[in-house]
Amino acid sequence: MSIKSFASKQFSTHLLDERRRDKARARAERERRRKGEPHRIEFFHQVDDPYSHLLAQALVKLQERYDVDVVTWLVEPPEDWAAPARALLESYSLVDARRLAEKAGFHVTSAEPPDAELVLSVQRQLTATLEAPEEPGSAATLEAAVALGMGLWSGEPVAAGEGTATDATLQAAVRAGTERRADLGHYLGGTCFYGGEWTWGIDRLAYLEERLADLGAEIPPAADAGQRAGAPTEDAPTGGAPIYAQPRLLEEPVPADALEATDLPDLHFFASFRSPYTWISTARVIRLAEAFGVNLRIRFVLPMVMRGLPVKKSKRVYILLDAAREARRNGVQFGPISDPVGKPVERGYSLLPWAIEQGRGIEYFRSFMTLAFSQAVDAGSDRGLRRIVEEAGLDWTEGRGYLGDPTWREEAERNREELFDLGLWGVPSFRVGSVATWGQDRLWVLEDEYRRLTSGS
Repeated sequence: MSIKSFASKQFSTHLLDERRRDKARARAERERRRKGEPHRIEFFHQVDDPYSHLLAQALVKLQERYDVDVVTWLVEPPEDWAAPARALLESYSLVDARRLAEKAGFHVTSAEPPDAELVLSVQRQLTATLEAPEEPGSAATLEAAVALGMGLWSGEPVAAGEGTATDATLQAAVRAGTERRADLGHYLGGTCFYGGEWTWGIDRLAYLEERLADLGAEIPPAADAGQRAGAPTEDAPTGGAPIYAQPRLLEEPVPADALEATDLPDLHFFASFRSPYTWISTARVIRLAEAFGVNLRIRFVLPMVMRGLPVKKSKRVYILLDAAREARRNGVQFGPISDPVGKPVERGYSLLPWAIEQGRGIEYFRSFMTLAFSQAVDAGSDRGLRRIVEEAGLDWTEGRGYLGDPTWREEAERNREELFDLGLWGVPSFRVGSVATWGQDRLWVLEDEYRRLTSGS
């Protein structure tokens, strides 16, 4: 194992250690109790971000269910290093947030970006709810964010409230929120920080709910909800059901007769050998393709960092921690890791076209991801790559002859171009016919499309 591989293994092992996480949580709770503070959740709200709008709605429900204080910071959009394909991100988020809102039963956002003047108007009105621009807003700010957001994301004029802030005050408030977010170690809007941990959007809110429930912060239902301030409303979740839970894959059987009567399109899997999220989606993607009897096409692309797109430490750390909890939720072993960035990825890709020709492409892809992300096998060494090849049921002696073959680069570039043509830029991404989506937490989009096609609707 190289020094680089050893270092990445040590770093990821320490970072992903659940005992380290549990100790950090215990310290945060002891400190909260020592100071006599409430359970305080910091919400970073980007007014023109549809995911922020969805999360604001969910946080109102969270306050009804848990004894928490949600404070709201206004923030700027992410910096260029955190949003390297900004135009694609902004366009795709409109599509994705609408899908997500419909799935979760939230207010559906507009298919078009909000008018810049309306955004500014909402920002000024929200700033006016702050006691001071350097401080986060109280419950009134969150409620205003939802109410004003309803108009903003419906494409309707936003009526002026009782007060609006000056441009200077607004800029000070947004600067304070953005600096606070950076100090705590994040870079996106639509995020929450509680007790040392981040949650993004409504997709990860269930983790925060689980933690609050473990701490005994859930408000017990009152005998007469009207007699208790803060008691859950009629539409608030009860009985332990999270406000939003990511849909489980293939919970309903796929009718065999429907499959026989339908010619279904291939499942295109845009993936990278360096992506943690690709790894934790691999088994589910294969299972989905098998369930619907479709051809799974591996569309490999170079990792973002190998395409000249920077990934700062704060982003790398968040991705690893988030991928780890998503892996646990899906029963996937995550770590120890040997980061295959650079030569290991290139060596692995040079053999992938050969593996596909041998009819073992999926097996080779799964073997590489499994060994790199759960057993810290170094694909940069012949010993490590040989193990990957042989566990895929391929012959190392034959495969070794393809090492360094550069023809894979042309295919990787074609895949990247198609990915961008789809309005996407990162992995894992997927396409089924004309439907494309990004993220290991969006496999339900693919399942929904296959079920629609098999139903003939």
